[in-house]
Amino acid sequence: MSIKFRVKRFQELTTEELYKILRLRAEVFVVEQDCVYQDIDNKDQKALHVIGEKNGDIIAYTRIFDKGHYFDVPSIGRVLVSEKERKYGYGHDLIKESILAIEAHFGNKKVKISAQTYLEKFYKSHGFKKIGKEYLEDGIPHITMII
Repeated sequence: MSIKFRVKRFQELTTEELYKILRLRAEVFVVEQDCVYQDIDNKDQKALHVIGEKNGDIIAYTRIFDKGHYFDVPSIGRVLVSEKERKYGYGHDLIKESILAIEAHFGNKKVKISAQTYLEKFYKSHGFKKIGKEYLEDGIPHITMII
């Protein structure tokens, strides 16, 4: 079965969906990447949530912001695919869907991200270009990229 995407405002998320999203974010960013950081940052309420589901489970996710909420242009953050589902290339589908959602909801094609450095090639394959120097965010090397 393939992945299906939906875009929801925070207020449209069910309690169950929010729980699954927060659990998946903790699994990937806190447990898998061994990164202790404040995930619940009061920005989810301003974001649109791009949710990828397969067989009733949330397996992929991003949150997207319009300009002014995170950066001076629209942005994509909290990009993740469940570890057991990465082999299917859903990360590429997720980024494409997130960019399409930014265009549809914010009317903008320019996107800025704070990417983990090891994913530079992945994001370049979607048209992103590195700007500036590498920096640490929550103890993990990151770069700023823009499309």
